Amino acid sequence: MEVKINISARHVHLTKEALDILFGHELHVRNMLNQVGQFASVETVRVKTKDGVIDNVRVIGPVRKYNQVELAKSDVRRLGINPPVRKSGVLNDAELVTIETDKGSITGNFAIIADRHVHFSPSDALKYGIVDDQILHLDIKGVKPGTIIVKAKITDYGFYEAHLDTDDANAFLITPGDIGELRK
Repeated sequence: MEVKINISARHVHLTKEALDILFGHELHVRNMLNQVGQFASVETVRVKTKDGVIDNVRVIGPVRKYNQVELAKSDVRRLGINPPVRKSGVLNDAELVTIETDKGSITGNFAIIADRHVHFSPSDALKYGIVDDQILHLDIKGVKPGTIIVKAKITDYGFYEAHLDTDDANAFLITPGDIGELRK
């Protein structure tokens, strides 16, 4: 199955309570994402640890039931932490970071490296015979070809596309919109 590849840079998901502390207002849409109802906001935050800082980390909306910082391995090296690879929203063993703005800050075990995944709507998953968290192979063509192991992520807002972090995309010289071949 052909699948479009998108690149997911470092970003933050926030609860309504965290949003109030950090900004005191609702998120403003910068641009809509392919995943239905999801958007990159105008708002950015600073992510800090005792060993490093990353400025201008984009907040992705809408608000969530959890606070989360999704980072690539190169990001976590800058911060001096070693978070686990997790599915978004699964924060077991997440690393301690501070999320701050000029208005306020929150500290908690929020940092993960997001697992590589392919989004499916329930109808697309049924059509392709895919179940949630199923391990799939994403074949990359081009100058630096290879195969990446990804997991299926089935959500009501799912738009069929693969999500890789910036490190994975750079390793294979992938540009957003490149096409990969997905197989079971």
